Amino acid sequence: MTLPYENATSGSNAVAEMGSILRSFGAESFGVMEDFAKGELIAQFRWRGRDVTVRASAKGYASAWLRQHPWHSRRRSTKPDYEAAALRQAQTSVYSILRDWIKGQVTAVGIGMLSFEGAFLGQIMLPSGQTVLERVTETKLLTIGER
Repeated sequence: MTLPYENATSGSNAVAEMGSILRSFGAESFGVMEDFAKGELIAQFRWRGRDVTVRASAKGYASAWLRQHPWHSRRRSTKPDYEAAALRQAQTSVYSILRDWIKGQVTAVGIGMLSFEGAFLGQIMLPSGQTVLERVTETKLLTIGER
């Protein structure tokens, strides 16, 4: 079984497309960055004065990719090189996932299916610098990830 987006080839094209999608949506600004220490990709934009920060884990995707394609001694690379290649692919794949997710959310807002807040609530930045999701998690308003 293949992992969705595992054959994505151009993270830079996905970033450019995100910018085009958000510009067409009326975003005032847009940018992306990578947190190397956390292994996260971060997309930020502002729409009608609302700042939005979307974080996505490339390390998480790389872990999933490595579960699907485990390293073994017959590989032509060392295990650390193989894992580094998995992380590079994960970054490309995650940029493509972010592009498609943002496109879906923006489309839902544009056709009136969701409000902007309904589509991006967890990623909206609060005056404190936290996202709504970070604040909700910190204050334990919801128990996220526990069932």
